[in-house]
Amino acid sequence: MEILRLHLAEVGAKRFEFDVPVHGFVIMHPTAGAILVDTGVGFPFEIFTDWRIVNHHMKDALAEHDLAPIDVKIVINTHLHFDHCGQNAVFRHAPFYVQRTELDRARRDEKRTSEWFDFAGARFELMDGDAEVAPGVRVVATPGHTLGHQSVLVETQEGDQVFIGDAAYNARIFESHEDFDPNQVPGQAADSGSWRRSLERLHSMRPEQVHFCHDTSVLHRVGDTYHRH
Repeated sequence: MEILRLHLAEVGAKRFEFDVPVHGFVIMHPTAGAILVDTGVGFPFEIFTDWRIVNHHMKDALAEHDLAPIDVKIVINTHLHFDHCGQNAVFRHAPFYVQRTELDRARRDEKRTSEWFDFAGARFELMDGDAEVAPGVRVVATPGHTLGHQSVLVETQEGDQVFIGDAAYNARIFESHEDFDPNQVPGQAADSGSWRRSLERLHSMRPEQVHFCHDTSVLHRVGDTYHRH
């Protein structure tokens, strides 16, 4: 299966040091069609006065790969923070795969952006833990960043590839998870114990490649260690 990375935004915090890209990913599945992981920041993004945002329309990001929104058949949201579900409404025709606990959390906590993900007619496929989305594509529950965070594991000819959303913001955090204190980085973990267990679980799966929403680096496994590319 071919994997395409979409560049959807650049986001910077005004109150602390945090300047990152925002990526989504398209999995070109041979039978299910294009599966999209995360949809970036929505519009109008100016509602976030505490963030500096340079936003890109999903249709333009897809067009760079000769795709259109209608080509996307399934959307998987790793979680429902504003920079991961903001353009869900572009894909009103598609089902949204999300953990049931995450939708419940977001309906309580994300009032400012509820219309970005909980709009009229949104079709949710609610997951209760690990589940297969399509042959060779499954979601893996990785709570910690949020209560209902999930990652996406894809089987490819090059080995398993994992899209970890915000389970770790970047390659450095993923690599050093055993010694890293998530409280050092604002927002990395709502629950540090669950966060650490989820990172341990992802490592135990020994994926060949690890992809990040907020880091352009891709980790490639060589033996028992990972190298950045």
